[in-house]
Parts: sequence; structure tokens; C-alpha cells
Amino acid sequence: MKYDFKDIYTDFFGVEEETKKELNQEQIEMSDLIHRIDNLYIDDVSKNIFKNIIEYMRKYKEGIEKNYIPFRIIIESTGAEDKEISDILYKASINYNYLDDESQKVFSFYRYEKDYKFDNSFLIFQDLVGIKLEDTKDEQRFFYNLESVIKEDKHKIILIYGNKEELINFFLGYESIKNNYFDFYIKTISPEINNIYNETLNSLDIDDDFKVKVLEYIEKTYKPRIDYKEYIKDLVHYISFHKELPKIEEKKTLDEIFSELNELVGLNDIKKVLHELVDVLTLKEKTKGTLNIKDLNLHMVFLGNPGTGKTTIARLISGILYNLGIIKENKLVEVGVKDLVAEYVGQTAPKTSMVIDKSLNGVLFIDEAYALAAKNDNSYNAEAIATLIQAMENYRDKLVVIFAGYTKEMQDFLDSNSGIVSRIGYTLEFPDYTTDELVDIFKTFTNKAGFIVEDEAITYLKEIINENRNIKNFGNARFVRNIYEKTIVKHASRVKDKKQAKILKTITKDDISIENLKLE
Repeated sequence: MKYDFKDIYTDFFGVEEETKKELNQEQIEMSDLIHRIDNLYIDDVSKNIFKNIIEYMRKYKEGIEKNYIPFRIIIESTGAEDKEISDILYKASINYNYLDDESQKVFSFYRYEKDYKFDNSFLIFQDLVGIKLEDTKDEQRFFYNLESVIKEDKHKIILIYGNKEELINFFLGYESIKNNYFDFYIKTISPEINNIYNETLNSLDIDDDFKVKVLEYIEKTYKPRIDYKEYIKDLVHYISFHKELPKIEEKKTLDEIFSELNELVGLNDIKKVLHELVDVLTLKEKTKGTLNIKDLNLHMVFLGNPGTGKTTIARLISGILYNLGIIKENKLVEVGVKDLVAEYVGQTAPKTSMVIDKSLNGVLFIDEAYALAAKNDNSYNAEAIATLIQAMENYRDKLVVIFAGYTKEMQDFLDSNSGIVSRIGYTLEFPDYTTDELVDIFKTFTNKAGFIVEDEAITYLKEIINENRNIKNFGNARFVRNIYEKTIVKHASRVKDKKQAKILKTITKDDISIENLKLE
């Protein structure tokens, strides 16, 4: 049953100013609650819902409203307003005798509950991600008990707090409970920069010059999705103690990023493409629209075997695009197909949307993406692809998607899906490393760690690589890294009784280890 509160509290809020002077204590308390709601950072629709709820409580107490409405509320929140929202609702429910008793309980899913009992009248659920850390049976028991207590229809208020991503994941598989019983939705909003600035200044005694620097700092560092109260508190504490602003993490220059790129072994064709991409993006930025250069399609496909540098290059691309201002955050969200596709009908789109939402303003890297190919009319995979395609189109200025996987399997996947292909701007092929390149990668590991490698050890390493490079799922750089890590362990055991610095630092043929490597 859905509830409509239209015009339910106009009799109170339409009172003339002269009459307000004669408000009784109950009206004064109501006015205070309304004032607190107006000061919340929640959207206007949520404010109206909130006020309607409290006014309904008052009318129920006075007998004007006869039907008891169990207020079960979902609050989409960053955490900053949670306590204030709870306090307002709890105070109102007590003022207007809307609960069977005054007991309340806060459930955090980071704290294990052997039996989920909901005997209290005012229930708050938070830290929703914790429920996915529990055993499936515990999760099912929680939702079973929750639905059971809701069906009892006792005088209870239930609040569930979480950000958008947490709420989607929390109700994944239990959407019917949300849709059937939770009729009220409150959404918090982020304060504007000037609100953050003013609230920060209210807690500081600083001169005008420093105030300007504080504003500049906030403009550069405040992000809407974070808990603004914690942000303000941390900033005020830092300034109060240090008498200066925290240092802002500086962006790397393009020269620094390309220095990292050029230090990578091999990948010459990849490096050339990235240099050319940056040249075009830089030209577009310099000319400020005076040249008719269309927006580049930056969605990409990476083709190659494991260990050929796909993830490393994706991270560097994220840094390049962030440095050029193409994306707002230097972040790479790495997922596999299991993070996108759910087990039951109707769950995949929300699950994929949750990953997309987390990736906005950055780069989404989907490894082994060929597994998304819809085999045997797999509607779940098709649902994930459709959601991705829509996001790639709708968020072209906020999201770069990179699909990665084995060359053959990825080519088959792309051939079967024109929707993905039409939205790909760059296809990069990552060849297997040559034996000499893999040796150079091994030397990079040892040089950075300060080791010296004897020639005999290098010769033996080449033999191992050549013997195994044609095995199924050969790991390329990953294969060499595994050898390096096992070699260091074997070396440490060999020299444990030695003291000479040269011996301690020298890798010999006897140290090169392939023990316990899975070679097929």
C-alpha cells in the first residue's frame, strides 16, 4: 500500500504570522522539527516527505487521522546527515506517542548477529555492505525475519541507511521486500562549495588572506560524494594544529607519466598509439574549439594473453586522461564478469549499474570480457551488455570503458556484438613478450631490489622460458614475476648463514627456482 500525504499539513504550515505568536508548546516543538528538516542537506521532495511524516504523527495522536501508518524509510545517504535524520524522526515519534515504547536499536552489519530479533520499536540499519560478508544463510535469515516482523504490523519505524551502491547491493535478490514494504524514500544531497566554505570558517579564526586560500583548497579537494561533516572536521583540525593547509596531491606531468610508460619493456606499438592519442588530445585542448576536431571515442579493447601488460597500460591511460582533464578522477576500477552478472533474473542490470556508478569519472577495466558473450541465449549476460552499452553512450564525458581478454576469444565476442564494436574507439593488441624481453623484465625486478644476477643465472632463466613459453596459459610477465619471487625465497634460504654483502646480493643459477610453478 502506497501513502499520499498531499496537503496533509497545510493547516499548520499555513498559519498566519499573528497566530504563530500564540503557538503552544507542542506547536513550538513541531516548528523546531520543521526548522531542523529545512536545514538538512536533502532534496526538496525528501523535505516534503519528511514534514508530511511528522505532521501525520501529530494528527494521529490527536485522533484526526485514524489509520496507523508504519513508516519504513530508505535513506540514500553519504553518512553525514544520518544521525540528524534519525534524531528528528525519533523525537517526533516520542513527542506524538507514535510507537509502542521508546526503545530503539541500531543494527550494524559489521557486527555479527546470531539471531536477528527486531523487538525494538525504532530500528536503524546501517553499514549495509557488511551483510554480503556473512554466510548466505545468515543473510536469508535476516530478510526472512525482517519480512516477518513487518507483516506483524506492529507500531514500528524502520530506517535503512546507505549510499546508492550499497542500497542496490543490499536488496539484491530481495527487491520484493523493498518494493512491497518500504514506501518512503529520502535522498540526501551534497552541500555546495560555498556551504562547505562557510561551515569551515565558522570553526576557524583566520585572516582574510588565509580565507582565500581555504576556499581555493576546498574547490580543489572537496568531492560531492564524501561525508562533508567529516571533511570539514578533518580540515578544521588540521588547520587548527598545523596553522596551514594540507598539501594537495599534485598531478603527475605528462613527461613523468610517459617516463613510466617508456620504462616498460617492449610494447612499442602500444607506446606509439598512446603518444599519438595524447598529441591529438593536447592539440584539441590548446586550440579551444577553433579547430573542428570531433570528440574522440576513448572506449577501448585490449587484445592479448595474460601477463602482456594490459592492466599496467590501463592504469597509465587512467593517469594520462586524468592529467589532461578528460576524466575527473585518477581511478581504475577493475572487474570481471562475475562482478557484472548476477545469478537471478532482474538482478544483473542493478549489479552492472552499481559497477558503472562506482566507475564514473574514471576508467572501468573489464578483464576476460569475452565471458560476457551470450551463449545459449544467456539473458543475464545480454542484460549486462545492454546496460554497459547504454552507459558507454550516456556517460561518454564521464566514463572510459576498456574490455580486455585473449585475442581469439575477444575477437569472437566482438564479432558477435555490433553494439559494443560501434562504440569502441581504439583496439590495442598486446603481443607475447620475446624471451629477451622477459629476461629484461626479470632484470628490472632484480635491479629495483638491488640484486646482482650472474650470467649463468640469466642463461638458465632463458632456457626455462624457452621450454615453457608454449604451454597453455603461459603467463608472460606474470610467469617471470613468479620465478623472480620464488628465486628470492630460494636465494634467502641459500645465504641465510652468509655475511658477505656481495654473496647476499648476488643471484646465482642455483637460486633460479620454478618450484611449485603450475606448468601445463
